[in-house]
Amino acid sequence: MKKVFDMKAFNGWNLELPLIQGGMGVGVSLGGLAGAVAAEGAMGVISTAQIGFLNPDFMGNELECNVREIHKQIQKAKKIAGGRGMIGVNVMVALQQYRQHVKEAVRAGADAIICGAGLPMDLPELVKEGAAKIAPIVSSRKAISLILRAWDKKYQRTPDFIVAEGPLAGGHLGFSPQQLSKDAQGNFEQELTGIIEEKKCYEEKYGKKIPVFAAGGIWDVQDALHMRELGADGIQAATRFVATEECDASYAYKMAYVNAKEEDVEIIKSPVGMPGRALNNAFIQETKEMKQKIERCYRCIRSCKPAEIPYCITKALVAAVQGDVEHGLVFCGQNVGKVKKIENVHEVVEDLMYLPHA
Repeated sequence: MKKVFDMKAFNGWNLELPLIQGGMGVGVSLGGLAGAVAAEGAMGVISTAQIGFLNPDFMGNELECNVREIHKQIQKAKKIAGGRGMIGVNVMVALQQYRQHVKEAVRAGADAIICGAGLPMDLPELVKEGAAKIAPIVSSRKAISLILRAWDKKYQRTPDFIVAEGPLAGGHLGFSPQQLSKDAQGNFEQELTGIIEEKKCYEEKYGKKIPVFAAGGIWDVQDALHMRELGADGIQAATRFVATEECDASYAYKMAYVNAKEEDVEIIKSPVGMPGRALNNAFIQETKEMKQKIERCYRCIRSCKPAEIPYCITKALVAAVQGDVEHGLVFCGQNVGKVKKIENVHEVVEDLMYLPHA
């Protein structure tokens, strides 16, 4: 089989395939999934969002448990990977513990730090050059322009790579609800080419390639081929990896994907302050009808105001990943309706990265 992408942009990287498995919290992409993806020669990604929720002392001790678990899951992933591929960590800028999570991921030996859900304007300050590769997740040329100019001026640094995420992605979206129209994907493709154009002068200034990974709605090799034609150097996919044997979520969570239909997908208002894409279930309907009582704060999101939010996102995500898929929050990508069975990571990687025989 022939690879979709060549690897010219990745000289010196420990990658065999320009594929990132998107970070999914809470507890969906941990060391098990990330390690399996890296073992295929790609980049597996651990989400740090409330990563320590399974620790018995988590309640009231969230910071310590999360930091402890970041280290544990990175080591687990690296052991599974066996020296192949890369282990990345996804840290949401919106997290109260954003800075601590980034620093701990670097200490634990992460190969890459990827930050979205906000603009990581201070990321170079937190990651010494050469300690790990750093990348922002952006959805527009304007956003990457702000980051590139700020990093260049303040830190004399530039991203090692960029994840350009479109409106078909799962979870929190870097778009307004009005931008998530039928024409959104076409508009994003224009933004993608703009992002690729924007970073060229910084490649010249710093004498290095800054690969762009296209993300959001990537389902198979044909989607990957289309992104290559638009100028992307690689892709990021997340939804495809949930219904895999190696995914860290519960079997019930995976089967929620398998059983989902296209019409089950809904854009919701998240307590994070951004729109999100999730499966419409009893939980979504209940939160539309009435505000849930917030019994305690788990200190996850900086902007969260417990007295004003409709529900606690930590409780909702934990409930779902542990199997209560009707009364928890199940984030998903737009293409979740295409999931028909539980596969293994090797099969998914082949389907995304290799052209079938003619």
